[in-house]
Amino acid sequence: MKIILAGFNLDYETIREVQAAHPEAEHFTPETISAAYARISRNPAPVNELRAAARGEVEKARRSNQSIVFDMGHSSIAEHAVFNIDVLGVSRLLVEEIEKFRLCSYTEKSQRYVLLQDDFVVPREIRDAGLAETFTRTVKAQNAFYHRLYEGLLPWVLDENRELAAVPANRAMLEGWAKEDARYVLCLATEAQLGMTLNTRNLELMLRRLAAHPLDEAKEYSRQLYGATKGIAPSLVRYTAATEFDCATRDDLRAIAGSILGRAGQPRAAGPVEEVRLAWATPDADTLVAAALLHAASRLPLDECRRAAAALSAEDRAGLFKASFRCMKAWDTPLREFENADLQFDLAVSASCFAQLKRHRMATLVSQDYDPALDVTVPPSIAAIGMEKPFREMAARSEETYEAIRRAVPAAAPYILTNAHRKRVLMKMNARELYHIARLRADRHAQWDIRRLTERMLALGREAMPLTLMMAGGKDRFAEIYRNAFPPA
Repeated sequence: MKIILAGFNLDYETIREVQAAHPEAEHFTPETISAAYARISRNPAPVNELRAAARGEVEKARRSNQSIVFDMGHSSIAEHAVFNIDVLGVSRLLVEEIEKFRLCSYTEKSQRYVLLQDDFVVPREIRDAGLAETFTRTVKAQNAFYHRLYEGLLPWVLDENRELAAVPANRAMLEGWAKEDARYVLCLATEAQLGMTLNTRNLELMLRRLAAHPLDEAKEYSRQLYGATKGIAPSLVRYTAATEFDCATRDDLRAIAGSILGRAGQPRAAGPVEEVRLAWATPDADTLVAAALLHAASRLPLDECRRAAAALSAEDRAGLFKASFRCMKAWDTPLREFENADLQFDLAVSASCFAQLKRHRMATLVSQDYDPALDVTVPPSIAAIGMEKPFREMAARSEETYEAIRRAVPAAAPYILTNAHRKRVLMKMNARELYHIARLRADRHAQWDIRRLTERMLALGREAMPLTLMMAGGKDRFAEIYRNAFPPA
């Protein structure tokens, strides 16, 4: 065996300094890695020699990439070329669109840990509609109220957690708890920044999809992202223009949905909202997962394993599941067989909650637009300090501005809504992914909004598949869950 380091991320400024010192060098591009790996399938030479050849003939490597990726259709070659991108000065609303691309990696500036100032985006659509002044006044009022909330929440948090507050090292954490609840009044136009890592196959898809987005901010993001990357790997990124499919499909669906649903598809009057509903689960999921466990541990076809699983006594079936869990620790994921059971949830979540939920990109997330008719999520701490009434008044003011913008430029109206405003989300995942979400989000260290949501999802999921989800829960409860399943002798 021989393991050779082929390359690693370098800060682009470092690359530019080396290029300046060695202007004759042409190989400062990830295209040579893609070209070398593409040749593995048909060239008997060792891959490290293929890389050396590609570095020595960059233009030839580029022609090879273009032929393999675009003529032959082997797009996976483009996945070997990777970019790290700084994204600054974008709105929280646009971040939701950027992070829809599930095979990329993101680290975002957190409103839970950073005390925000008066930084926000004024969309071009709102300026062109003559509503910039109204929009800006509302955002500044939201931001002023955010600081007022933080000043009221911090002493309450310190008083509620006196033992923690007595230790100076805990101060930053407690301040973060106050910030994370104060942020519910901030709007989706608030500026964000993130670090993003993606390969060129996903880069091309992102460029094309966001070029087709109705918001000007998304189109500008696509233009700037292309400008920053086009000279680095031109052989791997070609189709960046908006397509008819990306531009028209959502509008066509809205039109036909409107004709089918009529008034039933319109926003409803404010009232109690069911935040978590299990819309569907795999029928007889425990039997199906048990059959998958038998299948992987035998040489029998699935039909025979399903018949055997269905015939198991309750004790034997539980024993089969426990055998898969016996050696599990809090950091272990269940076996892949657990991906054979699915759950679909109909959720109504705040923007703050969705900001965390969207990070679980291996689940299938389909979301509606933000809808003021779904009311707002009010953090319990804000009610506890007597600020719920002014909080709701600020939400109502935000909705007035939303309506003014919606009448002029509907697509830009959500910018003014707050992190407390809600939207409906259809979320489908397999049982193994729900384990992962629960470990992170049902843990006592998780933010309260998504923790509450996840605990409700788990409760409903366990009703549908009790054995499959018997070990699911937050990291902090794993020891207790394990003791219940495997009591000491």
